[in-house]
Amino acid sequence: MRFLITLGLSMVVLPGIAGIAAAQQQPVIGVFTKNFTNPAYDAFRIGADKIAKAANARVIHYVPKKPDDVDEQTAEIEQALIDKPDIVIFTPVNDKTMVGPVKKLNAANIPIVLFTNPLPGKFVAYVGSDDVELGYQEAVYLFKHMGGKGSVVVIEGVPAAPTNRDRLRGYQKAFTEFPGIQVLASGVGNYSQAKAREVMDQMLKDHAEIDAALVANDSMSLGVLEALKAAKRTTVIASINGILEAVKEVESGKILATADFNTFKMACLATQAALRHLKGEKLPEKIMLPAEIIDKTNYKAWLVAVADRPCPKWEEYVR
Repeated sequence: MRFLITLGLSMVVLPGIAGIAAAQQQPVIGVFTKNFTNPAYDAFRIGADKIAKAANARVIHYVPKKPDDVDEQTAEIEQALIDKPDIVIFTPVNDKTMVGPVKKLNAANIPIVLFTNPLPGKFVAYVGSDDVELGYQEAVYLFKHMGGKGSVVVIEGVPAAPTNRDRLRGYQKAFTEFPGIQVLASGVGNYSQAKAREVMDQMLKDHAEIDAALVANDSMSLGVLEALKAAKRTTVIASINGILEAVKEVESGKILATADFNTFKMACLATQAALRHLKGEKLPEKIMLPAEIIDKTNYKAWLVAVADRPCPKWEEYVR
């Protein structure tokens, strides 16, 4: 029911091995991400590994085989209780159903750095972005580009994800400020390129004219582009994430803009926070990355492959 990968040492950790930190005499960090399908979580794993390697720490990655699967993430928490990492960096696949399982980590006195999705519980720090503001800034940028008038379709993410709910709240705020924008349809793309293409395919069949697509993440924007290409149609697209593939489409002009939800930077900061906590250093309760729009004026800074990017310094975000 689970998939577990390890980095930092050239060996595989088998289920049931306890006391990893003691055996290896180095910090061990458990990193929980939601899936292998969203490039944002690939970027997070890269960032965590980069900081851990520099600190001679070891990372155990816990990733559900089935994207965003509650049962698999629950099983991975049980495995972490056996593996006993020194600290965990965690994002919930569902902010409601994962509250109970996460309390088991609290009960086992395994400290947790939370990222991307707020969650009730005991955590040493939270690292993320304001998704309401990201959604709002994305929508406002698009609506201003449209001159405050026209028709849009909305491609939503995973309904259970707090990021999706908050981005939709940001969209709604923008809609109230731009009464000349008409919403033709809204569909659930589940943060998936394939699903978003399917949703957009149907929207294109249902609507002869679509002025713009407001999309809740970049993977889905790529699916929207596939649907448009197949239908031999075009529309203006705004998105969120800032993944390399989408930034290349900003460069080409096929995507108007994307808002930077920088999971690579989040991972660097979250892993630095984890290591600092293990050293007994005091951490801020929250470390929040600012909302930033990536468009034709600044996209080149995001064209560097994630693996080749330097991690931000702690002092850049924590003062």
